Amino acid sequence: MFKRFTARARRTIVLAQEEARLLQHNYLGTEHLVLGLLAEGDGIGAQALQRAGITLESVRAGIEEFVGRGEGAPKGHIPFTPRAKEVLKLALSEALELGHNYIGTEHILLGLLQEGEGLGVKVLVAAGAQPDQLRATVLILLDQ
Repeated sequence: MFKRFTARARRTIVLAQEEARLLQHNYLGTEHLVLGLLAEGDGIGAQALQRAGITLESVRAGIEEFVGRGEGAPKGHIPFTPRAKEVLKLALSEALELGHNYIGTEHILLGLLQEGEGLGVKVLVAAGAQPDQLRATVLILLDQ
């Protein structure tokens, strides 16, 4: 599944897993993908979020407010939620629509925005982001 992912996109997934563990969540949801994008810090996905004033700390705080922390750090594999899996499928769709043969952090963010119903987008909106503006920012950054 991750063959087409760039090194930064793969790192985003690894960091999302680490963030899920830090929050003691036994699943990897769309909210953890947002944290992974921000923790990666350099990709277009992170740049778009940073331009919108979104920080790792504000998203972590939002997640804790919405769902709290888990009870005890998960051991072993952390499974993706159905919504997170859908976001990754949509990331591929976004990449193909843009004529890209790879999946980068920008496509993960676009997939999150297209899915639109997960906690990831809810936390972004609560932190002051506007999904349409984020999408436009990603497209502008891709043109540079």
